[in-house]
Order: sequence, then C-alpha cells, then structure tokens
Amino acid sequence: MIYLDNNATSRLDERVLDSMLPYLREDYANASSLQHKMGRHANQAIEESRKSLAQVLQVQPKELFFTSGATESINTVLRGVFLRYHAKGNHIITCQTEHKATLATCEYLEKKGARVSYLPVDKNGAIDLDTLKSTITPQTILVSLMSVNNETGVIHPIKEIADICQSNNVLFFCDSTQSIGKQAFDLISVPIDFCCLSAHKFHGPKGIGALFIRRKSKPLQVESLITGGNQEQTLRGGTYNVPAIVGMGIASRQASKIDFAAIEQLRNHFENRIQTEIEDCTINAKEAPRICNTSNIMFKHVRGNELMTKIPDIAISSGSACVSGSRDPSHVLKAMGLTDDEAFCSLRFSLSKYTTQRDIDHTVEALKTVINSIRQQSPIWQMYKDGLLG
Repeated sequence: MIYLDNNATSRLDERVLDSMLPYLREDYANASSLQHKMGRHANQAIEESRKSLAQVLQVQPKELFFTSGATESINTVLRGVFLRYHAKGNHIITCQTEHKATLATCEYLEKKGARVSYLPVDKNGAIDLDTLKSTITPQTILVSLMSVNNETGVIHPIKEIADICQSNNVLFFCDSTQSIGKQAFDLISVPIDFCCLSAHKFHGPKGIGALFIRRKSKPLQVESLITGGNQEQTLRGGTYNVPAIVGMGIASRQASKIDFAAIEQLRNHFENRIQTEIEDCTINAKEAPRICNTSNIMFKHVRGNELMTKIPDIAISSGSACVSGSRDPSHVLKAMGLTDDEAFCSLRFSLSKYTTQRDIDHTVEALKTVINSIRQQSPIWQMYKDGLLG
C-alpha cells in the first residue's frame, strides 16, 4: 500500500509508539491521583510533554492546554470567545475555505446571534488583506483563519493577519493543524492569541491535540467547552489520556527535525511528471505559496471517485477526511472558482517523511494507466477531444 493521504492522518512514528507503551502497560495510573507515586509519575510525564511541545512552539508551558484534537479546540475558542466577549460585539470573521469544523461552528453561532463574515478567496485560494481590514468593525471580536489549507496546501500570511488583528484590537485564532511537521512554525514572533494542533497530523497518536492561549497582562477569557474536574486549569475536564499526551510530546520533537526541503523536492518531482506525462491536468493553487507536501490536482473529465476505486493500492483522497462521505463538491475548490465538475475531478495527494521516490513513481505510472483507460472508454472525453465540450 502506498500512503499519500497524510493530511488526513499520518503514520505513527516508532519512537512515539515506544514512548507510549510504558504508560499503557506499567505506568497506567490516573494522572490526577496525586496521593500516590504512580499517579504523580503520570502527572509528571504530562508536564514533561507540555514542556516539549512548548519548546517546539516557543511558548510557555502554562499557555498550552491538551484537548482531544483540533476540532475540540476550534469549538472551545469559537464558542468560548463568543460567550465571553459578547458584551463587546458579536462579529466573527473567517474564510470560505476554512475547515468544516470552523464553518459548522460558525453556522451554529449564527443561530445564537453571532454575525459571521466569510472572506472570499481568489483562484489560488488566497485572501485579500485589504478585504480583511475593511471587514473589521467595532463589533468584531475574533478573526479565525487557518495557517495552511488542508485540501490545497495554500499558506495564508499569518504574520500579516496577526498584525492587522493586533492593530485593530481584535483577537486572532489560527488553526495551525496542517503546519506542524510541514514547515517551520513557532509562536514567538507572531502575535497569535489562540492556536490549535492535532498530534496525528505529525506522526503522533490520534485523539490528542493542544490549544495555545497566549498569556497577556489582561488574561484572555474563554468559556470551558467540557466541564468536570480541575484538569487543564479547569479549561478542559476529564481523565488525562497519558499515553497519547506523552506520544504527542515526542512527536512534536521529531516533527521539528523533518527535512521539509526533501519532501518538497519529491512533491515537485511528482507534479512535474504528472504535468509532463498526463494531458489536461491542472494543479490547483499552483501559483500560491503552498506547504511542502500537498498537491491538489484536477484531471479533466475523470471523476476522482472513479479514479480512486481503480487504484486501491494507493491511498489518496478527494478532499478533507471530515467530509469525505459528502456527495457535494469541495467547498474549498468551489470558493476558488472551480465548477462542480472540476471539483469532482480533483484529488489531493499529501506526502510525509516516509514517502519515497519509488512511491511517487509508482503512483504516476498507475495514474497514467488508469486515466488513459477511463478516458478511452468515455464518450464525454471523446466529445471534449473533438471540440464539442469545454
């Protein structure tokens, strides 16, 4: 099996697994049971993991809160800020190409009285910073924009966005789920107020993530999404998932050592072969700044779902894993101006540190064979070649 769906989830690093096993077998105590040695040892492991992650992100450990993943963090920030800051205003700014976790939560908040502005993007998936500036009003309480788009790999100018928010006294929440392990990323020089990540995107375990909340002279107020015990400074109640938290700490250290240039070189080799050897294909958002591992490619008049079923030994996707069961075209590609048919004919290929050139070359050969076969049997393709269709 060749795995090219790393934006959905990534292979667990062996060093991460090794670090987790003792907390599943021997050191299995509840980390909140501080009355005995085993519980204190588990709690210490959590704090060591928090320190490791803080060092990678260049933040203070007390600014990091463990969650079940980015979706929970997104809900915590969007709902929490809306509840705590409604006295100032009810306006939230996001983007049409955000992850569904953000869009769905914003839609929910609109029913509760929030006013949400969804910034458009151009054909390369980029937002216009002047439009962002003009959209901010005295009632704006939060701007929520991702650092990297999960479907196209498009990188937003986070530093510039953060500066705009800061100069307008507006909170900025950045979904950085697709950044860690794919580009240099730290929070020391970028005035982001909230930031979230998920371990399984950078070779850590599933079901664990972190939320960063910057400490300021005037503390940021966020309503708890999950109430219970006093875990995570009362922000997130519930029994600690010690093995996953330990694994996340190790995964974050390993992620900082990844050779991004090598992955980008493989990605470029893949795209060059595709464009050279397969006719009528388009790399979506090719002209935009993109993360090193992601290619979103439209194969003219070849439906992505049909193509995927004919190459079952290669793991790829037609978009975000969170909406993979949807029959609707990608909302990201539609926002970029693609037609329904063009969106349905697009596939995402996302590489990792484990991807080899042999994987890439095998994938290209398989795509060539299957695409040629589909097109030869397609009357629509023949009409297109005869100039009867666009």
